[in-house]
Amino acid sequence: MNSLGFDKKEKDTKVIVAMSGGVDSSVAAVKLKKEGYDVIGVTLRLYNQPNSSKSKSCCAGIDIDDASKVAKQYDFPHKVFDYQDKFFNGVINNFVDSYANGETPVPCIQCNQTVKFSDLLEESKNLNADALVTGHYAIRQGGLKDSKLYKAKDKSKDQSYFLFATLQDQLDYVRFPLGNYLKADIRQMANDYKLVVSDKPDSQDICFVTSDSYRDLINKIKPDINKEGIIFDINGNKIGVHKGIANYTIGQRKGVGVGGQEHPLYVQEVNKNQNYIVLAPYEKLQKNKIYFTNINLLEKQILNKELECSAKIRSTQSEISGKLNIIDNGGYFLFDKPVSATSPGQACVFYKNDQVLGGGWIT
Repeated sequence: MNSLGFDKKEKDTKVIVAMSGGVDSSVAAVKLKKEGYDVIGVTLRLYNQPNSSKSKSCCAGIDIDDASKVAKQYDFPHKVFDYQDKFFNGVINNFVDSYANGETPVPCIQCNQTVKFSDLLEESKNLNADALVTGHYAIRQGGLKDSKLYKAKDKSKDQSYFLFATLQDQLDYVRFPLGNYLKADIRQMANDYKLVVSDKPDSQDICFVTSDSYRDLINKIKPDINKEGIIFDINGNKIGVHKGIANYTIGQRKGVGVGGQEHPLYVQEVNKNQNYIVLAPYEKLQKNKIYFTNINLLEKQILNKELECSAKIRSTQSEISGKLNIIDNGGYFLFDKPVSATSPGQACVFYKNDQVLGGGWIT
């Protein structure tokens, strides 16, 4: 059995490697090529940003060139698929609509759901590949069926939160060869391989938001959604006027446009239907119980039972222990201690130790 779990020789195992033009996916591709696998690199052109060299970008302009250079350096095929329409409709539009609806989107999860592990995965199967490989920091364990998802060895780079919506048959088909390495190891491998991207900065924030604020993108795509409305305090008193609900997210303190208050105020509620927002002291944003729907389970045995495990509502936070209750396609998580600034549109992801059990979208 080879390192990717197939009962055949590496040279007889065809893999499609999703190459964003960054260090991680480049190392993944070259590592497998050097191990003898039949590698085809694929880069998706996701949006038209031809000359971008910003650290937050990926899959645009210079990034496609970098992926092509790596493939040429190590003599494996490289293909570019134009997914701009799919990305705009499945990710960017969803991102803008979420803010317009008073939600807080997580576009990296949407990208995995609608582009990488849906469309690209089908492209990989059409090319008769045995697996789709990505540079995600996560660990997949198991055979060709009923595989499990775990956090990466490098907890500071772990991306399992963004992968919770991966369906079981998709998880069975994908591979994450970097999951058992530290980021420092990958940088060293890039140097050892003499890759042109070895010193390239990691992508940051939201790749398609190239200005200093996501609000610029919203104003460009949907300029008519920014209607002024009332800002209330938690007692129903009018304390200001907002600039349009798409400019505010739960937990926001800076830029709310209300000064002179005795205590700092945070956005507690964004009401789309009546076009108002509510500000409150920080302690009023805390809650123990989070409801969610559209659940994806990667561990089916937890359905319809109360389970002690942990969960988190942001990729950057540590999990908090509590009790998970799932009924059909909805449920709630009761945290042992309060969490703050939970917003519809975010994901609540469940863990048992390092295993990802699944997750759902907060309502």
